Amino acid sequence: MEGKEQDVSLGANKFPERQPIGTAAQSQDDGKDYQEPAPAPLVDPTEFTSWSFYRAGIAEFVATFLFLYITVLTVMGVAGAKSKCSTVGIQGIAWAFGGMIFALVYCTAGISGGHINPAVTFGLFLARKLSLPRAIFYIVMQCLGAICGAGVVKGFEGKTKYGALNGGANFVAPGYTKGDGLGAEIVGTFILVYTVFSATDAKRSARDSHVPVSLPPFRNSL
Repeated sequence: MEGKEQDVSLGANKFPERQPIGTAAQSQDDGKDYQEPAPAPLVDPTEFTSWSFYRAGIAEFVATFLFLYITVLTVMGVAGAKSKCSTVGIQGIAWAFGGMIFALVYCTAGISGGHINPAVTFGLFLARKLSLPRAIFYIVMQCLGAICGAGVVKGFEGKTKYGALNGGANFVAPGYTKGDGLGAEIVGTFILVYTVFSATDAKRSARDSHVPVSLPPFRNSL
């Protein structure tokens, strides 16, 4: 079959088109409107002398700092209210998480890739999308940003209130086991990382990856 051709009629005009069939058609790259990026090296020494490397780490720090600051304050505001009707409620918490990811990924995607999550960074590292030093640097900066964001909230709210509300931390709801909670976290994280991979696929020409990436945090918060 390889190398043979057949006449194909297309459209209402029924005009002929010569088109290869079989393995010959499968091997052709004509019309391919995307290009798969080359795998990132495990270690790239030139990164340490590049300002873009450190700028990307700073972007991850700032983004994670702002994300924790806004979301923790939102959760504490809802948890500490006497009446949930006077707060933004669960829907408001979901909008805070999803909205912050939407804005922060949009702002940092062109600088660092907009990971804002060690799970995303680790997944992209396993897929050879970034080098080992960059992955470690991102995760360190993300953790530092999260610590600083929560620390600023604690400083503003005070140790007493912060401790009474457990810093806005989540707990396993009554009727569920820790295993249920762990399973929910695994599934939620998988959906997030899978969405990131789908939104940043080389076959997508649209520059709107911040839109689908913001949906898993919104859904998980609900």
